[in-house]
Amino acid sequence: MTVRKAWIVAIAAVGTGLGFVMVLVVGVYLVAGNLAGGAAGGAVTLAKGAVPAAYQALVQKWGNKCSAINPALLAAQLYQESGFNPSAQSPAAAQGIAQFIPGTWATHGIDGDGDGDRDVWDPNDAIPSAASYDCELASYVKDAPGDPTHNMLAAYNAGAYAVIKYGGVPPYKETQNYVKTITTLQASFAAPVTRVDPSKQAAAAISYAQEKLGTPYLWGGNGTADQGGRFDCSGLTKAAYESVGVTLPRVANDQYNAGPHPAREELLPGDLVFFSDDLTDSRAIRHVGIYVGGGYMIDAPKPGAVIRFDPVDTPDYFGATRVTEDGAKALPTTV
Repeated sequence: MTVRKAWIVAIAAVGTGLGFVMVLVVGVYLVAGNLAGGAAGGAVTLAKGAVPAAYQALVQKWGNKCSAINPALLAAQLYQESGFNPSAQSPAAAQGIAQFIPGTWATHGIDGDGDGDRDVWDPNDAIPSAASYDCELASYVKDAPGDPTHNMLAAYNAGAYAVIKYGGVPPYKETQNYVKTITTLQASFAAPVTRVDPSKQAAAAISYAQEKLGTPYLWGGNGTADQGGRFDCSGLTKAAYESVGVTLPRVANDQYNAGPHPAREELLPGDLVFFSDDLTDSRAIRHVGIYVGGGYMIDAPKPGAVIRFDPVDTPDYFGATRVTEDGAKALPTTV
């Protein structure tokens, strides 16, 4: 189905009465044309700010250690494991930004920064160790049928023996979900090499947000009856996409990872747009709105204000996300 036909279907499903916003949606999509084209190929690089600046160079470097991984995949794995938290510790005693258990660290941890020690709590050691361990697992299962990266991730989750025994990703639900989650999330950490397909749910999400124009802001608001139908910024975006069957995380900096990241000049209505005082770190994002075209978004801006149209082009503009169903489903429930 062409993009134009897909959007005719989406717009028809929403119905009439969208007024100003729908005019913007139709106009921008008709001008955009078919977005499936664009340059392809090339090395994988990280999307701007998707990885905290303190770790970006490490992830970019070590994500190219072997052909089974790439920087975006390594970033997705670290995000899934710890949310880039170097102090994370799980109930199963997994430790650090890469969540090594002590036995695995003792065998596979490396001195990534060459300072003479191997410290699981130091990302300068843990990130190189994660990449090296991934590549070692890939070498163990290199003769198994199927996709080498999928087999490597399956070996990380279930062990290399299981991958060899079953001739690929084993029939374990946990392992299959782990492989799908990481491979899906990598799109959120990679700088796109092609133009990003539009979201089929975007028009209806905008319609939901438009209906809330004029509603007073409430910190922590989810739009429930006991809150008087009020929202904060990420509560509004979550509810807008939930109205079309896409479940987003509650906070803005996690919503940023719900899909790939179009450039400013590629924004389309329905994209989520994000704002931060630190333009190098997506974990510092503090505000989100829904782009409607023409340089404007609908957002719940701050206490004392109401849901309204606001300009996107401000000094604290961080970037955008084109929400996908698979991307939203892949996000961890806690990070």
